[in-house]
Amino acid sequence: MGPVYYVMAILGCGDAGDQCRQMRLEPVRYPSAAQCQAAMSEALLRNSDLLYPVITAACQAHGTVMVGKEAEPRRG
Repeated sequence: MGPVYYVMAILGCGDAGDQCRQMRLEPVRYPSAAQCQAAMSEALLRNSDLLYPVITAACQAHGTVMVGKEAEPRRG
């Protein structure tokens, strides 16, 4: 099992901020979602050359995620 890390996807969206498409993936791996989110402003500035009305970003978890028994659905 590998560790969980976060990457930042740069998205190009329509005027209403909908119909977003992933345009780029930042090369940095972040150890936590909070660190990824803290880096968003700078990443958006670096990617301001995209030709979309709205540019946004989203942090995505990558790696192996383990689920404990408490998260299993109840049966019956």
